Amino acid sequence: MKRIYLAGPLFSTAETEFNAKLAQFLKENGYVVFLPQDECKNKTGKEIFETCANGIESSDMVLAVLDGADADSGTCWECGYSYAKGKPVIGLRTDFRNSGDTRGFNAMIYYSAASVIEGADDYHQKVLEQIKKITR
Repeated sequence: MKRIYLAGPLFSTAETEFNAKLAQFLKENGYVVFLPQDECKNKTGKEIFETCANGIESSDMVLAVLDGADADSGTCWECGYSYAKGKPVIGLRTDFRNSGDTRGFNAMIYYSAASVIEGADDYHQKVLEQIKKITR
């Protein structure tokens, strides 16, 4: 069973609900999901860092939600750490704004990702397709 670390902003109700629904979808499709907003409740900053770093270490890949005018700084760190550890990263951007230097993305995030999913249309199915492609 593949383990997925779901990185993404988690500072508003909309963000946490999006993450939770995406995590539930992945679980329903047979994946184990590490969701920081659930794993880090009531933890100190250092505990959050250690829990998330260990979560990445124990995962097979990272799915990173990169919405917003600028991707969340914690999510960007998780992407970079994952890349350095040789863990494939799937970038997901449902936001239609064109920020960054590469089609709405920061070039460092875009080119370090194993794959990038753009657009809100049928993103659930696109995520599954990319996970399967990476895990072949």
